[in-house]
Amino acid sequence: MKKFCIAFSVLVIIIATVLFVGFRGGENEVYNDYLRIHVRANSNGADDQRVKYEVKDEAVKFITPYVKECVTKEAAIEVMRGLIPEIEEVCVRALEQRGYGYGARAEIRQEKFPTRVYGELTLEEGVYDALIIELGEGVGDNWWCVIYPPLCFTSASADVEYRSVIFDIINKFLNR
Repeated sequence: MKKFCIAFSVLVIIIATVLFVGFRGGENEVYNDYLRIHVRANSNGADDQRVKYEVKDEAVKFITPYVKECVTKEAAIEVMRGLIPEIEEVCVRALEQRGYGYGARAEIRQEKFPTRVYGELTLEEGVYDALIIELGEGVGDNWWCVIYPPLCFTSASADVEYRSVIFDIINKFLNR
């Protein structure tokens, strides 16, 4: 019972903190709990937009096994940084196989994102760490999602599972 009361108190504090931070957030707020992914098309032409999704699928398929091993955002960033050459290679190969020779670049950096809803989770407008993949000129419409926690990587592999940061904290506390 004592562990339950302590866990409940921790949960209430975490929820109160999340609610407080959520109410004061703004467009320039830096959000530190997520690693996003952003794939920019070469242009807004129909072919460039179509191939963007095909390349995105290949990149997600490549990244997924690595993401499922990450237990923190910092670990996910380190893994992604180490995979930049391979991510670029996967994207370039996918483009070339479809007849596009304009190449791809990838990097980890902070970038501003608009508000986005993923099921029951809303990520507010603000600045996030992100894996940015630019196809060709990278000036077309884009696709974005979340690498960590792996919110957008369940369709690529049944082995990826959702993680709850709150559950992990409480579980770690209870298992001391």
